[in-house]
Amino acid sequence: MRDEQSVLRKIRSVADYQLGKGAGKALFPEDVQVVFSRRTGRIRHVYLNHKLLATLRPNDGMFSLTITGAKRLMKGLKPLRLWVKVQKDAEPFIAKGKSVFAKHVVDADSEVRPQEEVVVMGEKGRVLAVGKAVLTGKEMKAFKQGVAVKVRRGVLEEVKNK
Repeated sequence: MRDEQSVLRKIRSVADYQLGKGAGKALFPEDVQVVFSRRTGRIRHVYLNHKLLATLRPNDGMFSLTITGAKRLMKGLKPLRLWVKVQKDAEPFIAKGKSVFAKHVVDADSEVRPQEEVVVMGEKGRVLAVGKAVLTGKEMKAFKQGVAVKVRRGVLEEVKNK
């Protein structure tokens, strides 16, 4: 039997390290369910009310967020970190899971570095997608061509898959 408090402490500290101080508490409340890999016994998925919040990647030990997890993070974390804001005309495509191009970036967290987990949001702050940054936040704002974020999942994909 695993000690639930130490597991919660561990996932919160990974989230704090990866996503910024306070992210662990914002993302993972006391009543999360943690699923472990049957083969390795390591932490694999974190759920809240049967909704997947995040998956712990075995290759680097970092979290991949879901849309549900991104929404919790955006609501509970102040100041926001690791975000990219896009133009209104690009929102429908990104919500369907298409990549974010630099020319569509309106603003971005200047702390973003390539390969980091980012939350893509529309001009009004609505979460559109989650993915991995390809450029730094400063490059996203400066460049006019090329992929800025490789989107893993868009909000419209979540609805479609239910």
